Amino acid sequence: MLLIVIVIAFIAPMIVPYPEDATGATHVLERFQSPSKAHFFGTDKIGRDIFSRVFMGAGLALQVGIVIISIAATIGVTLGAVAGYFGRWIDDLIMRITDIFLAVPALVLAIAITAALGKGITNVMIGISLVWWPGFARLTRSLVLSLKEEAFVEAANGIGASHARILFRHILPNAVSPIIVKMSTDFGFAVLTAAALGFIGLGAQPPTPEWGAMINDGRAYFPSEWWVATFPGLAIFVVVFSWNLLGDGLRDVLDPRSRR
Repeated sequence: MLLIVIVIAFIAPMIVPYPEDATGATHVLERFQSPSKAHFFGTDKIGRDIFSRVFMGAGLALQVGIVIISIAATIGVTLGAVAGYFGRWIDDLIMRITDIFLAVPALVLAIAITAALGKGITNVMIGISLVWWPGFARLTRSLVLSLKEEAFVEAANGIGASHARILFRHILPNAVSPIIVKMSTDFGFAVLTAAALGFIGLGAQPPTPEWGAMINDGRAYFPSEWWVATFPGLAIFVVVFSWNLLGDGLRDVLDPRSRR
């Protein structure tokens, strides 16, 4: 299922029947047409083909997820590794900052940061990234705390390896599996959070085919024109569900103990 989503994201511009509907075209005379052979998912309030817009939005959704998870993982893994390895006041400082971020619901904090930065998909990615890193920091810290007591770390210390080399060449490579699992599991939720911000008008601005904004557009016409909001919502569900399945599969493969 996930492979299908990724393929669609890449080939959508070549297969959708009305690619211009994702870039601002309007067809007022065809507004609110129900699903048919001409328009598989129907049309919206200005006659745009929803099938084309949903499929064209897949690429944006994957881009958003990749950027958010990449930034959040980079920040969180770095801070968590430093906290776990050096301990003492460095650990206390980083963990207190982490606790402050975790004390506020992620969606609320993301809304506040994005609103402060201004509307737009770039600011949405920045805002969500800045609230998503604490989970990676806590996970990495716990992994480093357990791994730094292993014999191979003591051996590296014994031959005079630098702290940076021990941390990034010996410890983190052995902690990568749980981090990859978390990245895959969080990907879907990052897309969902971005869609939520798009729903309230903070995300991509018209005419960009962003799924959250499309649901908001169709909300006022539900249930009579049910298809306007339903198909973008189903697209979000498929992406979130697919990445969760991938995360579960990776957990089984990379951490067999989790199946017990």
